[in-house]
Amino acid sequence: MVFFDDPNVMNFLGSIMGFVVLSILFFFSPRLMLAQISSSLEKTAMVIEGYSREARQIVMKKTSKKPSHDMKEKIDSFLDFFSIQPVTLDPFGAVKRIEHIEELTEKRFKYFVKRIAPKMSPEEQAELVMGFAGAVSLNQVSKIVRHYVEMIKKTKNVQLAMLLQMQMPMIEKMSKALLSGTESFANGWAVGDSAGGLVVARMVGDSKMKEFEEDTLIVKKNIKGRSVILVKPRGPGGRLGKLGKTVERLSRQKVAKIITIDAAAKLEGEKTGSVAEGVGVAIGGIGVDRSYIENLATNKDIPLDSFVVKMSQEEAIMPMVPDILKATDKMIGLVEKNISETTEKGLIIVVGVGNTTGIGNDKKATIEAEKKIKEIAAMMAKREEKEKKKGWFGF
Repeated sequence: MVFFDDPNVMNFLGSIMGFVVLSILFFFSPRLMLAQISSSLEKTAMVIEGYSREARQIVMKKTSKKPSHDMKEKIDSFLDFFSIQPVTLDPFGAVKRIEHIEELTEKRFKYFVKRIAPKMSPEEQAELVMGFAGAVSLNQVSKIVRHYVEMIKKTKNVQLAMLLQMQMPMIEKMSKALLSGTESFANGWAVGDSAGGLVVARMVGDSKMKEFEEDTLIVKKNIKGRSVILVKPRGPGGRLGKLGKTVERLSRQKVAKIITIDAAAKLEGEKTGSVAEGVGVAIGGIGVDRSYIENLATNKDIPLDSFVVKMSQEEAIMPMVPDILKATDKMIGLVEKNISETTEKGLIIVVGVGNTTGIGNDKKATIEAEKKIKEIAAMMAKREEKEKKKGWFGF
């Protein structure tokens, strides 16, 4: 007892115990941290895989109410579809090579849809093509996430686990948006990215558009005393059109200005549906169409004006929300004002950019589209509220 009453002995024992505890923590804390992170990553990976399965069911039900075993196998195989981007080490001719791969990919999707759903109308087939594009993207995301989760389990790499954990909230958010986008495309619902096409379709009025390039329509109108050519992808099926080639052909005439209207990614803190104007070509994607227009505008010294509706990346592929729909009214006023203030002589080309799913080709079609947009927005709001309640009560 005297031994343990000695303060020096107690201090020595305390130091040893502290060293032992620290050694245990130093050895086991990374393992505990890895186990905790791995468990969290596994749950999120399973959620994203669930989204991918839902997207598969959406396109499958759109294809057939009672799909055969053979059709299921064909769809499952096509969900692994990929395209390899061309070499860009030598930049000369890179745009043409990228365009070639892009067109081959589009043709392959169209061919597959025609093969499994030959009785569908062209508009329904276009919707299904976009639906498959969303399902393929989501399938790839789920496989990539699963790849890294399994690699972390295999290598016990804490640093890689922490990096993936930091990215997971954004990946899960985008995956959920892709699922919503797949549903929208497959059912022919207008999405946020359809704003440009909606603006131009409303400006068309009662005029009749004609096909000028593949999946691309034009009409010539007199707006504010100026000769204007309106361009948009053919709707209401999901299409992007050949906007670059169309504008290039139209520019063989004297062109005073090219105006592009599109959706644009907003910054955090910016309001969805806010409108901005600037210069340049407002066309997203790989950049083929933008390259066409920029080259001809540079060679011919044509002014380039652009108008965009701000929205998040997720909102661009999800069903169009009321704030974006309201912004189209303001956009039309700004475009018409720009036309009236143009002093250069020649044609003015106005291009409605974006996926034209759910958007027809004249004012009458847009009235129906706007009604549908409001109905879908109300339905999505109820669905979101139901999901919140489900989360609160845990069932």
